Amino acid sequence: MQTEQDLLPEYIRYQDDGCDLFSSCLKCPLPRCRYDEPGRKQMGKELRNKEMLHLHQKEGLKVEKLAQRFGVSKRTVYRIIGRNHEQ
Repeated sequence: MQTEQDLLPEYIRYQDDGCDLFSSCLKCPLPRCRYDEPGRKQMGKELRNKEMLHLHQKEGLKVEKLAQRFGVSKRTVYRIIGRNHEQ
């Protein structure tokens, strides 16, 4: 019977899938992984909302495209944009 080798990390093919905020862990701008932070869900939403607002205001992306890009409903996008106008 053959047993599996316990390979060093250097010899294991790592697939960098990132998370729902950034497509690559190795290119992520966060100082710590969002999964290592307490309250990470809220932090993730705040970052997502900021990015969404930036894309809407500075780059002119429409609500439909933002909803598609971030995997949320159009209503969620409208709510995020609306909150920004109230402030």
